[in-house]
Amino acid sequence: MSPIPRQPPSWPNSHVQYINTPRYHPSVLGPMRIFLIGGTNSAPQKTSTSFPSTSPVRIRRISEPSHPARGQNGLFAFRKIPSRSHIIDYIGEVHCQNRADSDYDLSLFRSQDGDNVGVDASAMGNEARFVNDYRGIRGKPNAVFVENRTPQGELRISIWSSTDPIKKGDEILVSYGKSWWRSRTAQFTDTIPDST
Repeated sequence: MSPIPRQPPSWPNSHVQYINTPRYHPSVLGPMRIFLIGGTNSAPQKTSTSFPSTSPVRIRRISEPSHPARGQNGLFAFRKIPSRSHIIDYIGEVHCQNRADSDYDLSLFRSQDGDNVGVDASAMGNEARFVNDYRGIRGKPNAVFVENRTPQGELRISIWSSTDPIKKGDEILVSYGKSWWRSRTAQFTDTIPDST
């Protein structure tokens, strides 16, 4: 059994288990699991390059009144991050289920056979789960999600800096995508009571 990883000092969620390697849900069956852990594929070829053992990010509570996530947490650069650099892998529970109700579920892989694999950090994850969408904060994201394989061959979704370096202290911001916002808008409008 692997030792329990020590959570970062800034980890704010006692109800979310900190993990630093993916956990595989039983819904990820044999051939798919083999492919994800180290199989070959012609699609994602970018290889993750790692920072030194100290993480380049910190979780911080957001207190700025104009910030859309005020009172929540964000992911911030602990030091300058060069352009087009690997920042952190998005770690969580890898699964082949429909988890439409999770705000922390990212698509990892869609096979030609119709299998969809996601990484859900709602109950367990790492610092990457605190990355916020850029809307309402900046004009554009300063980071992107990228599918890549680790040097050991495991398929992951990672956060990489975009074309400009990220300054120390800046919030790391991505685009959640239009489909994410559409689904959240639909959920919101479905919960508004009909006044007629």
